[in-house]
Amino acid sequence: MPTRRKAVSGTAVLDIAIDRASPVPLYYQFAQQLEQAIEHGLLLPGALLGNEIDLAERLGLSRPTVRQGIRTLVDKGLLVRHRGVGTQVVHNKFKRRLELSSLYDDLEKVSQNPSTRVVRNDVVPASAEVAEALGVRKDDSVVRLERVRYADGVPVALLRNHLPTGLLPDLDARLLEATGLYRLLRAAGITLHSAHQAIGAQAATAEEGGYLGEPEGTALLTMRRTAYDAGGEAVEYGAHLYHAERYAFEFHLLTRR
Repeated sequence: MPTRRKAVSGTAVLDIAIDRASPVPLYYQFAQQLEQAIEHGLLLPGALLGNEIDLAERLGLSRPTVRQGIRTLVDKGLLVRHRGVGTQVVHNKFKRRLELSSLYDDLEKVSQNPSTRVVRNDVVPASAEVAEALGVRKDDSVVRLERVRYADGVPVALLRNHLPTGLLPDLDARLLEATGLYRLLRAAGITLHSAHQAIGAQAATAEEGGYLGEPEGTALLTMRRTAYDAGGEAVEYGAHLYHAERYAFEFHLLTRR
């Protein structure tokens, strides 16, 4: 039978069940349950776990077992060690499946309270990259949107979109801050049917890091997506940056037969 122990951490009391008869290593049981507590919001960003000695005593585990479990989550970017203070929760990483959906909708589904700050909403000449994606001529006028997306008040993404002019004629900052772009497209009668998407990485510029609360040079995930309507017309091109420690893409892969 699992042995259940209470572990006090910051503002939370965690119910940790350690099954000593299980073939699963004790450190992994401990790390897995801590990770679940972080993902489910039982351990909030900033919560202190205390030091290894206290945790080991509370849970009836050895210090090396606790240390190895904590190291597992430190390596995943979920915890950070502070000398003389203990171990602290960094964040709850948002995992997103690769499908044609909006970040706003995905955050709402997992109760992470999305909010938006509009940085730019204007009309600019299309660059060669944007023109190719949207199927317009270089220097044709396109709508440029730049927004910072937050989850529970923490910045997770810098969203840069370009749209053909006239697609959403009444688009203003108030609407963009109240909901997601894809919802606005659907409300205008535009059906998103398919998309071409590429995932990559880059180092943050000083400006990008400032929006995401990180120093210049921080590693960021990138996603470039061109979305098409039911008629095959490009309706949106996005070039987005995501905080690598707070965000992950999930893939489901099948073998080809």
